[in-house]
Amino acid sequence: MGKNVELSQTSNLKFMFVGSFKYSMDAKGRIALPAKLRKYVNPEANNSFVLTRNAAKCIDIYPMDRWKELVAEKLDSLNQFDPKEAMFIRMFLQEAAEDSLDSQSRLLIPKTLIEYAEIKNEVLILGVNKRIEVWNPGVYESYIKENLQSYEEIAKDVMKRNG
Repeated sequence: MGKNVELSQTSNLKFMFVGSFKYSMDAKGRIALPAKLRKYVNPEANNSFVLTRNAAKCIDIYPMDRWKELVAEKLDSLNQFDPKEAMFIRMFLQEAAEDSLDSQSRLLIPKTLIEYAEIKNEVLILGVNKRIEVWNPGVYESYIKENLQSYEEIAKDVMKRNG
């Protein structure tokens, strides 16, 4: 097996997003979704996506089917009468937007999300299991450097707990 791992369309990882890609954002705020990520978008998503902010200063992109499965159901379970939960719902959804791939497989990133993630023109697109993240490459580099634990320590802790 080579450096790049190809995931079988028939495997349990059928719709798992992996990899990192550097792209440019055009003047209108559109980014192309890499073909290596597009091939893992479930047909039920109908090329529709929800974009919202991530707590880590980047943009989350969820295919519509994953949004309904992972996010909408969780939000529905929150108590809108609990002030903290209600505030989270407002803050999480106030910048959320829905978009569909255009004929050139691009998504339009709302200006408020571009500003939130401090994106200028170059973007780092990460496949992160069931969602896609879009970062300003410099912000991502700083985020990684600010982490006080090494990759090995994190892997040991996380995989021991979950594995």
